Amino acid sequence: MGDPETDRENRRWVRDLAAAGPAREAASRELYPLLLRIAITEARRRAPILELDGPELDDIARQAAADALMAVTERLDRFRGEARFTTWASKFVIFNVATKMNRHFWRRQDVPYDREDWSKIASRFDVGPDDEAQVREFAAAVSAAVEENLSERQRIVFVATVLNGMPMDVLADELGSTHNALYKVLFDARKKLRAALVANGYLARGT
Repeated sequence: MGDPETDRENRRWVRDLAAAGPAREAASRELYPLLLRIAITEARRRAPILELDGPELDDIARQAAADALMAVTERLDRFRGEARFTTWASKFVIFNVATKMNRHFWRRQDVPYDREDWSKIASRFDVGPDDEAQVREFAAAVSAAVEENLSERQRIVFVATVLNGMPMDVLADELGSTHNALYKVLFDARKKLRAALVANGYLARGT
């Protein structure tokens, strides 16, 4: 059985945010500063890794808090009351901060998502050739398999995410697609490539 005070507070948040007019506006004004504090904390925690600071960081935190508030109000039906409402809402903020900072980082790098650099492909397939010649041979085999077996869409998604390490949500923005749709494209692409590499003796069956 939950804490009665927490249960009352949870019901209040859901009731007011689901309402129309002044009640919803008041609840949103109350929740936003809480979300913003979490966003700022999370953004600052991630900042050293992505080399972000100053106005850029503050802007990302404010956008993440605003987007999280909107996401929370649109998904009130998913709140089950198993935790504090504010704890549940904070997960939306943390997700938004991570997504926005990753996007910002990649766009600032100005690296084309379809640039093809096959030098690291062996590690992407969890294969570690023993010498440089084997690395080059494996890279050439994968490059050929990509050209021969993948559709243009599959090639773009594979190169961007597997070869270049671009986050899937960033690529989805670039292509005007969705995270889930591109995961399906990538799954099919990797399946085709593994089959081709196994057939040509470059991967062991079941690798």
